[in-house]
Amino acid sequence: MFVSDFRREFYEVVQSQRVLLLVASDVDALCACKILQALFQCDHVQYTLVPVSGWQELETAFLEHKEQIKLLIKQDDDLEVPAYEDIFRDEEDSGSDSDGSEPSEKRTRLEEEIVERTMRRRQRREWEARRRDILFDYEQYEYHGTSSAMVMFELAWMLSKDLNDMLWWAIVGLTDQWVQDKITQMKYVTDVGVLQRHVSRHNHRNEDEENTLSVDCTRISFEYDLRLALYQHWSLHDSLCNTSYTAARFKLWSVHGQKRLQEFLADMGLPLKQVKQKFQAMDISLKENLREMIEESANKFGMKDMRMQTFSIHFGFKHKFLASDVVFATMSLMESPEKDGSGTDHFIQALDSLSRSNLDKLYYGLELAKKQLRATQQTIASCLCTNLVISQGPFLYCSLMEGTPDVMLFSRPVSLSLLSKHLLKSFVCSTKNRRCKLLPLVMAAPLSMEHGTVTVVGIPPETDSSDRKNFFGRAFEKAAESTSSRMLHNHFDLSVIELKAEDRSKFLDALVSLLS
Repeated sequence: MFVSDFRREFYEVVQSQRVLLLVASDVDALCACKILQALFQCDHVQYTLVPVSGWQELETAFLEHKEQIKLLIKQDDDLEVPAYEDIFRDEEDSGSDSDGSEPSEKRTRLEEEIVERTMRRRQRREWEARRRDILFDYEQYEYHGTSSAMVMFELAWMLSKDLNDMLWWAIVGLTDQWVQDKITQMKYVTDVGVLQRHVSRHNHRNEDEENTLSVDCTRISFEYDLRLALYQHWSLHDSLCNTSYTAARFKLWSVHGQKRLQEFLADMGLPLKQVKQKFQAMDISLKENLREMIEESANKFGMKDMRMQTFSIHFGFKHKFLASDVVFATMSLMESPEKDGSGTDHFIQALDSLSRSNLDKLYYGLELAKKQLRATQQTIASCLCTNLVISQGPFLYCSLMEGTPDVMLFSRPVSLSLLSKHLLKSFVCSTKNRRCKLLPLVMAAPLSMEHGTVTVVGIPPETDSSDRKNFFGRAFEKAAESTSSRMLHNHFDLSVIELKAEDRSKFLDALVSLLS
């Protein structure tokens, strides 16, 4: 369904109804959900929230609530072709008194109608052919548009009900797209510009006493900050070692890469004792110009994009988070490997962590995120040092084996996708083969020992001009169909599938043949 007027065609339609809110296991979706919840609370709209991690859960939720669901369906114009007998009816059947020696006026009208309907049928066939071509081009690639949270915030703004909390959730939703490499750098910068205007509007205060902010209020500010994961809640050394961008550029899986990191720190003039302790405990004199120092040294080491446009939020004086910090924390809570809770429990915990009243959950998410980032870089180092990334011709392939440390962390779709993207970046930095630098990556990780299944994800090539379009969804379908491989396309991201481990070999052979 295409909605041109989001306020009139969506919100005003559901405002008077009880709403079934189906939310995907995705940080952007969670942020959009939080904004909608706030709007529903303002307008006293009743709703039921159901988390869905894939198509199966979506179908189950629909079947459970289908008796209460109202579907508004707009049908196309009726272009049904009349029956043969209705068109070619004899004079006798039509009750005409004509002797048939020449066409009657009625027959003339009927012939004109036949010609008109034939033309309409021909136009319909041409339209359907064009539609098939357009849909094939549209469905051939998978790509992401504007953040759902941003769309919901725009709705709140149109309704004049936008709050600072809603704005922050929109920022986190956009940052999630950037962290997961779902959108281009140009798209990210454009959307940051849009949100920056709202940040100025919501967080601008004059110096006079009437407009001053209270100490414990929420403040959002635009930042041109370091591209280092969780560095304000970690040590600078740990952040440099476990951020995909710096780990790949330094090639930290090698002895030479570790030496380059030491040279980088020496170039900045930062003592190791300071670098390896928590960022908050570093000397204030060092922290004052730290961003400029790191950027200057990074340029010498070929890292031109060490700083990025982002936003931060302050809760009083004590608590400060970058948008990327919240994304990593929420993502880790949602994909937590802990078995003491269900997927729904993890979903609710992640949703709660986005509220400023649950900072303890957010800090817990940050600790989980550190473990996840460490495990990611250790796994990348293991894959590269043992040459697990191999060329299959039209794509690169890597498979994590049972028994690999932390392998269960990467059985979940988002975690495996993030690992795959970071692995591909690191491989491109490490290989000297020019052709391999332009290849996409297919990665597999064990999912269930009991059912003998693996999670398989496809990642598009890592190039500067990449438009982030992923063609693996259709390719996986074709390969599984041609080999009768037992595959489940349950995840909303079409480039992620579940596959029977014993069918993997023939599936990959078909994929190689298809993409060659």
